[in-house]
Amino acid sequence: MKTKKNKSVNKKVKMKNREIMLITWAFTLLFLAMTGYITHYSVTHRQELINNSYNGRQKALLAQNRRGRIFSFDGDILAQTVVDEEGNEKREYPYQNLFSHVVGYATNGRMGVESQANYYLINSNAPLSQKASLDVSGEKYPGDDVYTTLNVNLQQVASTALGVYQGAIIVTEPNTGKVLAMVSKPDFNPEEISKIWDDLIADDKSSILLNRVTQGLYPPGSTFKIVTALEYIKEHPDTYQNYSYNCTGTITRGEDRIQCYHGTVHGNVGFNKSFAKSCNTSFANIGLSFDKSNFANTLQSLLFNQELAVAFNTSISRVDVSEETSEADMMQVSIGQGTTAITPLLLNMITCAIANEGTLMKPYVVDYVQNSAGNKIKTFNPSSYGKIMERQEAEILKELMTNVVEEGTASRLKDLPYTAAGKTGSAEYGTIKGDSHAWFTGFAPAEDPQVCVTIIIEGAGAGGDYAVPIAKRIFDAYFQ
Repeated sequence: MKTKKNKSVNKKVKMKNREIMLITWAFTLLFLAMTGYITHYSVTHRQELINNSYNGRQKALLAQNRRGRIFSFDGDILAQTVVDEEGNEKREYPYQNLFSHVVGYATNGRMGVESQANYYLINSNAPLSQKASLDVSGEKYPGDDVYTTLNVNLQQVASTALGVYQGAIIVTEPNTGKVLAMVSKPDFNPEEISKIWDDLIADDKSSILLNRVTQGLYPPGSTFKIVTALEYIKEHPDTYQNYSYNCTGTITRGEDRIQCYHGTVHGNVGFNKSFAKSCNTSFANIGLSFDKSNFANTLQSLLFNQELAVAFNTSISRVDVSEETSEADMMQVSIGQGTTAITPLLLNMITCAIANEGTLMKPYVVDYVQNSAGNKIKTFNPSSYGKIMERQEAEILKELMTNVVEEGTASRLKDLPYTAAGKTGSAEYGTIKGDSHAWFTGFAPAEDPQVCVTIIIEGAGAGGDYAVPIAKRIFDAYFQ
């Protein structure tokens, strides 16, 4: 006969067994969930995992496959691996410095396309028959080849035009996002990266490896008036053309003063003329009228103060605007000065959106991947970043930028076989009065944009004097 004590013990044992089972099932489900997540992550992030420098899989692939080649859009070799008589491999860059930042290097780490497309370059999708033949001879499999969107002629023209200046140039197709040229100076010879590596690391002032197109941060100067003009159009969609201002060459708020470039007095100006003549005082006046909260939202929509969803390593372009922003700071922001900083890449993207009726296409440089038999393994199609401004707003800005060429600071692009639209900038920097970077951003033809160009020349001076002639050379080369 069971006692009450035995019943109590049995009950406790059953409860304990139930608890153990629940814990066991909980850990089993957790383990299965983690296994499923890891498996899913490994499949969806395969490239990231293989590209990780701590992943030994890379060495295994490179022991089996010879790194693939990188081509321009029309088939010129930009990077290849050559083998000497003793079987030693060397990465060769036929154009040496010309594509140093955009194609990059694959020694002492990786950058540029060498990094972005590393997964494809170290894998081989060669036909099985070819692999079998190479197995017999003991040779490596050929890695897959990467074809870029880069145009050798435009790259050469841009690089030559920039000359000995430090700066950056990016040339793109606004309706696709294809990068046709990307130049950053000073540059380097990627074949010599192993030789100069230690010196570069030891020199903390060297910026040779910096891709100024995607990572350089500069005051945008008057090119930012594109953004200021857009905000004014947004806040006054039906009356922006009624704007009028009398420019005396300076505008003050308390002890803070803004003046037009070289103290120019523009007199009475409307909205169009303020933009065409790049009147600083008029745009400072415009900025003072803004609803700061609305302006902050516009800046957010134009991708300031955030990481860009592109395949390049980029810096974050920044503009500080809030309800607490002072009048002095608002005047500086409105003309692209103060703490405002932008990458040439983002300025080019905004310009492309204007050319493409407000829709921004993601810039990209890898076009497709091909195996040794000439079969395409992967194609990268144009993709939209989204609509960053309304079509009507883009059309108004396009007209304003056309006027800059027809009657403003970019008149050197006037009366050519093609039409052009753009905005110049002379962005002051440092502590010495008058030191300025020369900017230009624009597109052609104005009525049907096919190519977009953004240029910055460090310390050169006025954008109309230095950047616009370079833009003309690039446009000429494109249309010829």
